Amino acid sequence: MLTSQSDTPGTANCDFVIFPPRWMVAEHSFRAPYFHRNVMSEFMGLVRGEYDAKSGGFLPGGASLHNCMSAHGPDKVSYERGIAEKLEPHKLANTLAIMFETRFILEPTAWALASPTLQADYEQAWAGIVKATNFKAID
Repeated sequence: MLTSQSDTPGTANCDFVIFPPRWMVAEHSFRAPYFHRNVMSEFMGLVRGEYDAKSGGFLPGGASLHNCMSAHGPDKVSYERGIAEKLEPHKLANTLAIMFETRFILEPTAWALASPTLQADYEQAWAGIVKATNFKAID
């Protein structure tokens, strides 16, 4: 990660992160990126491969923007895979994603919002996800 520090603790002018091929080795843990909100704005892009939180719905060359406090997380397919898969080490291979985070609000241009490549139904990635209400402690 590269960072440009700001004068405000806990936020940066800009962070740049890469997500290269890597091993997933956590035991007894939900591995898909969890549902969350960020204090900073997050711009995510996929360079190659498959992004583990958007199974098939986030293609190379694609990008997403979640401004400060916008709720987001894995799509339904990735969520269901994450709660069903056997928790053993496996490698995420042939993937490369990038992320910029900034304390500033990012506003897409009119050109970007009118682009025919804009995914107008982006929120459908979360359609059908059932809120978990019964959590079982793991010994």
